[in-house]
Amino acid sequence: MARRAASKQLGGFALATLAWILCSASLGLPQWRVWCFQEPMDSKPRMTLVGMWKVCIHHQEGNSNISKVCYKYNYQDSFIPFDIRVAQHLLLISSFLGMIATVTFIVALWKLYSGRLRKKDTYNPFILPGILNVIASSFVFLSNLFNYLSIIRNVGIDFPPSFHTPSFPDTQKVGTALAMATLSSFLFLVGGIISLSFTLPRHSGKYSVI
Repeated sequence: MARRAASKQLGGFALATLAWILCSASLGLPQWRVWCFQEPMDSKPRMTLVGMWKVCIHHQEGNSNISKVCYKYNYQDSFIPFDIRVAQHLLLISSFLGMIATVTFIVALWKLYSGRLRKKDTYNPFILPGILNVIASSFVFLSNLFNYLSIIRNVGIDFPPSFHTPSFPDTQKVGTALAMATLSSFLFLVGGIISLSFTLPRHSGKYSVI
């Protein structure tokens, strides 16, 4: 039972850590919303990738060459819609919570494997990382929801003329960064539930996996 519980928590740690990595990596990628244009012309790009912190515009040059230009956002940009601003903060908070949860998870695992947990202890050392991971999951989920709704409704963005991209695409689809964040939200939740479900064994006065 002790070995099974230890393996379960180790698996939860692996899932939560992977969730944190995916969440942090998706922040810097532009492939959250993929804008597609059916009939590219000189005034229209071939494709526009809308991210949380930058937008990348792909133009067709000649028959095969494709050029890409990326523009980063800053807090002074007034064209950024409210849903992206909210998602930016939610994702940053989620990444920070995931980092703290990873550290506290490592401490809890050290206590578990070193045999420092006793039957009379009422405190679950995995409760803090579990709560942090569940909160991070909910924040990432909200960020994903904002982006999915914008894609479904084909919501546009009033980019500056210097970006040389229309404010509305012909079609939108889910990008790889949004898919990564969706997986991150699920893994955060599973890792958090595993942490919160930890219980001390009843047959031993001291918890040890050795």
